[in-house]
Amino acid sequence: MEMITSGKCMTFFLSGEIDHHNAASIRKVIDEETDKLMPQVLVLDFSGVTFMDSSGVGLVMGRYRNVSAHGGRLEAVNLPPWCYKIMKMSGLEKIARIRMTGGKQ
Repeated sequence: MEMITSGKCMTFFLSGEIDHHNAASIRKVIDEETDKLMPQVLVLDFSGVTFMDSSGVGLVMGRYRNVSAHGGRLEAVNLPPWCYKIMKMSGLEKIARIRMTGGKQ
C-alpha cells in the first residue's frame, strides 16, 4: 500500500487482496496515518485491488467513521466494476463518494 498527501487530502493506493486475513493490517496503517494528519479528504484508491470480500466494505465503513469524526469525508475511487457493484449493493454511496475506474459513478 502506498500513501500520498496533498494539503489536507490523503490518498491510499490499495493493492492485492482485501480479505479478513489482511484487512486488520490495512486498517491499522490507514488509521495511524489519518490520526496524525486528520485529513479533510481521505481517498482510498482501489485500482490495484484484485479481490475483495465483505472485509473491504468494513474497511471503508470504519475509515468513514474515523475521518468523519473530525469533519472529514471519504472517497473510494478507481473501483473495478465488480468492486463497485459490491460497494453499491452495501449502500456505501450513501456515506461516501464511490467511483468506478474511469470516474463513472
